[in-house]
Amino acid sequence: MIALSLAEIAGIVGGQPYDVPDGSAVVTGPVVIDSREVRQGSLFAAFAGERVDGHDYAQRAVEAGAVAVLAAHPVGVPAIVVDDVVAALGALARDVVERLGTTVVALTGSAGKTSTKDLIAQLLERKAPTVWTPGSLNNEIGLPLTALSATAETRHLVLEMGARGIGHIHYLADLTPPKIGLVLNVGSAHIGEFGSREAIAQAKGELVEVLPDDGTAILNADDPLVRAMASRTKARVLLFGEAPDADVRGENVRLTDDGRPAFALHTPTGCSDVTLRLYGEHHVSNALAAAAVAHELGMSVTEIADALSGAGTLSRWRMEVTERPDGVTVVNDAYNANPESMKAALRALAAMGKARQAAGGRTWAVLGQMAELGDASLAEHDAVGRLAVRLNVSKLVAVGGQEASWLQLGAYNEGSWGEESVHVSDAQAAVDLLRSELRPGDVVLVKASRSVGLEKVALALLETTEGEVAVR
Repeated sequence: MIALSLAEIAGIVGGQPYDVPDGSAVVTGPVVIDSREVRQGSLFAAFAGERVDGHDYAQRAVEAGAVAVLAAHPVGVPAIVVDDVVAALGALARDVVERLGTTVVALTGSAGKTSTKDLIAQLLERKAPTVWTPGSLNNEIGLPLTALSATAETRHLVLEMGARGIGHIHYLADLTPPKIGLVLNVGSAHIGEFGSREAIAQAKGELVEVLPDDGTAILNADDPLVRAMASRTKARVLLFGEAPDADVRGENVRLTDDGRPAFALHTPTGCSDVTLRLYGEHHVSNALAAAAVAHELGMSVTEIADALSGAGTLSRWRMEVTERPDGVTVVNDAYNANPESMKAALRALAAMGKARQAAGGRTWAVLGQMAELGDASLAEHDAVGRLAVRLNVSKLVAVGGQEASWLQLGAYNEGSWGEESVHVSDAQAAVDLLRSELRPGDVVLVKASRSVGLEKVALALLETTEGEVAVR
């Protein structure tokens, strides 16, 4: 973070210093919420969570080098005490972003946010120093922490914004006002909380409503609910997608033999070919969105195409492809899941397995619950099970309780009556099955909502192998 004295921070957040012997003491290190991440000069923000209260670690944080603690009550060490630590963290982030004057790029969507954010970061980093959201820390705590990690050298701040309800994105955008706002799509993620895709669109569209007159709204031309958001913004609109009228569009989209997307990238400055290192056709839309941001910030089409072709995955467990020494490929996409991302991952698995199936290899879909779908849950899980059969996935392993049974039921009703699908109780049961059944040439996709913890399956499959594994 940029250097600020404790007195300055107290004024920004409206806090009261306690046990602060010197208000001129300066915070020069990162703002952190985990005492184990404290570095010399840090500010430690103490939050009271469900299982752990950060205030209990205040002394440890100061002993580790924190200048002070941002706290809800006195903690016996130098602290700035506020009524609401979350609000204070946001106020501090807002002040720092205003001081820096960096270009804020904010993005939201029902699926693909983190993958697209990672692509944008890798493109813009080639142009100028860039800070971006680590992983998917896209809420009222994670977003300010990311903003506060910017320095005087930072030129681009790329922020992923999530929403659990109406007003959430408006709140986040108010903390870090964006110059560029990107909306990827409107899907079924969290539909159990929102009630309808129209309500999700209302929430996601808050991002373009807050853009300034001289800002840019980058919208998905292929998603009618997103395209319609053009009427909700004062900013200039830039469309991306495969639609003929998209300003930044992909043409001649295809998959390589191992399932990597390739396409011709068209921007207002020209055309260049792209072959992604990522797997699955769904990444084409993510790449076009990232290209639109890069174009808006002055990169040429050849620079964008070169950067996209070299970009990889920065965040864990998102189509993370690893080949074992015995020829089994594990695709760990277990960080999260919704109907759109689940179907995209299955299509990617089918594409990756085509060449291997000709040589006797099989495709395995190890799937678990998609959470927060409300009344649509049965239908959506059933549809995913049916799609696995339609895509000729060799083996479906449904892991968990009721939702997993719905996955298998969908596969059964679509014609999977033999040993093509199986329902197991938990991750360990899935691991035991796979260890006994996998053979060289097989491709295994592991995917479910984060709460299911299916990454344990992928990690166990890799830990049991000898020698080096190749992450592709």
